[in-house]
Amino acid sequence: MRSTVYASSNSSALSPEERGRIIRRILWVIMFLNLAVALAKYLYGALTGSVSMKADGIASMFDAASNVVGIVGMVLAARPADTDHPYGHTKFETYASVMIGIMLLLAAWNVFSDAYAAFTSPTSHIEVNAGSFIVMAGTLAVNLGVSHYEKLRGRELSSELLTADALHTASDALVTISVIVGLVFVLAGFPIADPICSLIVAVAILHSAWEVFQQANETLSDMARLPEAEVRACAEQVPDVRQCHEVRTRGTEGEVHMDLHVLVDPDMTIRDAHAVGDQVEAAIRAQFPQVADVVVHLEPDCPEERR
Repeated sequence: MRSTVYASSNSSALSPEERGRIIRRILWVIMFLNLAVALAKYLYGALTGSVSMKADGIASMFDAASNVVGIVGMVLAARPADTDHPYGHTKFETYASVMIGIMLLLAAWNVFSDAYAAFTSPTSHIEVNAGSFIVMAGTLAVNLGVSHYEKLRGRELSSELLTADALHTASDALVTISVIVGLVFVLAGFPIADPICSLIVAVAILHSAWEVFQQANETLSDMARLPEAEVRACAEQVPDVRQCHEVRTRGTEGEVHMDLHVLVDPDMTIRDAHAVGDQVEAAIRAQFPQVADVVVHLEPDCPEERR
C-alpha cells in the first residue's frame, strides 16, 4: 500500500513541484528585502564608524546569501522521484538548511573578528545621530515582518527551510535591538559598548546556527516524525484491524515516510485484507496530512505475530 500524494498542513493538496515553487517565490522576495536591509545597515555603519551596525549589516548579507542557497536547494528538492532516488529529493531542502548553518558560522566569525579589531584598535570617533536610529528602527521593522511571515508560511507548508530562516531572521531582530541599545550607550559617552554589542551579535548568530543544525539533524538522522501511539490509535480505529505495531516514520517535517504492521483475521481473503490496508492508509493520510508515503504490512492475527 503506497501513497505519493503530498498534502500540506492546511489540508490543501500540493505536489512537491507546487510546494517548491511557492517556497522559492517566498525566498526570492525575502532575499531582496535582506539585501536592502543589509546595504542600509552596512553603508550607514561605515559612514558613521559604527562597528556594530556594520556587523549587523554583514549578518543580513549572509541572510540574503542563504536565501540563494535555499532557492537552489528547493529547485533540487522539488524534482520528482526517479530510479536513483525512489523516495524523492526532499532531503535537498535539509542539505540547504545545513549550508545556511555553515554560512551562519562564517558570518559569526566575521562579526567576531570585527569586534576584536575594534577592541585592539579602537575607533577614534563613532558618530551616532538621528539617521542611525531611523536606519536601525526601519530595518528592525522589516526583520520582524519577514520573520513573522516566514514562520506562518513555514508552518503552513511544513518547510524546514522557511522555519529555519524564520528563526534566523528573528535572531537578527534581537541583534538589531542590541545594536540600538549599543548606539544609545555610545551616544551617552561609552564607545566601548559598540564592539561589545558586536560580540553579542556573534553569539546570537552562533545560536541561530545551532538551531539550524539541530533541526537538520532530526531529518538526516531519520528521527521519528510522528508519535507512534497516535499512529497506532488511528490505524486500530479501522474496522477489522485487530492490532497495529512496528510503526516507523522518517523524512522531512513536510514529507513523512511511514511503514507499519497491522494484524487481521487469519481467515480473511487477500482481497478483503487488501481493502483493510487501503482503509488504514486512507485513515492515516487523513489524520496526518504530512505523510507522503505509507507502506502497510498485513499479518495474520496469531500469537507469534502479536507485540
